[in-house]
Amino acid sequence: MAHSVVLRPMVAGDLSQPREPDGGFDDFGPRTVATSPRPARLDDDGALIVLAEGEAAGSVSWRWGQWGPNASSRCPMIGIYVDEPFRGRGIGTTAQTELVDLFFRHTRVNRVEAHTDVANIAEQKALERAGFTREGCTRGAQWRDGEYRDGYLYAVVRADWLSGR
Repeated sequence: MAHSVVLRPMVAGDLSQPREPDGGFDDFGPRTVATSPRPARLDDDGALIVLAEGEAAGSVSWRWGQWGPNASSRCPMIGIYVDEPFRGRGIGTTAQTELVDLFFRHTRVNRVEAHTDVANIAEQKALERAGFTREGCTRGAQWRDGEYRDGYLYAVVRADWLSGR
């Protein structure tokens, strides 16, 4: 595991940082990038910078979804990007663990989800080390790198998180 991983809100200079290639797992095509970051609030879609040993190593983000019409079924889908020089050191696992802990400590959410490409073995292992359970395959769910791709849906629920702590 990484020795020192901290999540912090984004600042304007973070938006100009170039991203290293990641083997295509971050190629979702053209997108609009905000010109200034919004303060991260857990109850809105958001993102945080991942600091490892004091250096910007990547980012974690989340988007809110909902299962059915009841607002109590609302849950975040988290994602992560780790810059090439920081990969393979447990930083992703630690950052995702910290983010899940933030949701369970500071919101009433019962479930946190993550989704990854079936070929992204490193992320699958990181999610499992962070306490997530693979729930199934999402066939053709994600348009990436010029085609629809299968993915795996992962989740952790509050009761499992608390019993594992």
